[in-house]
Amino acid sequence: MEEFSNKLVAVLNEKIEVGVAMNTLAHMIVGLGASVEKKEELRLTDYADADDNSHANISEIPFIVLQARNSNQLRILRQALIQNNIKFVDFTNTMTIGTYQEQIERSKQTKEADLEYYGIAIFGDWNTVSELTKKFSLFK
Repeated sequence: MEEFSNKLVAVLNEKIEVGVAMNTLAHMIVGLGASVEKKEELRLTDYADADDNSHANISEIPFIVLQARNSNQLRILRQALIQNNIKFVDFTNTMTIGTYQEQIERSKQTKEADLEYYGIAIFGDWNTVSELTKKFSLFK
């Protein structure tokens, strides 16, 4: 298998419902993809099927989804990502229910210590991301 210089990982809070987890993952990945400045680092490829249909913009990099036991584990991971200058997008409880304007306002009114983290999507150096996420298990 080819070695990759970067790693794509999402860590989801195991305490949230599956539908909320999928919504969380979708929002984070859109944000993460948009925030990567050098798109070639994502190694996006157009896969073609036998009928010559294109299935565009699928990353060649394995995408690993892990789970955290609780919000506090995600908070600690977030702090470590900041300290290591690793690109990430997180999603919290304030980003659900109501309109996006209400969600933005609710986020502004909530201190970081009071946020419940639903997930973090990460893109960065393979070895560093591996080290920071090694204590999390695969998402079930």
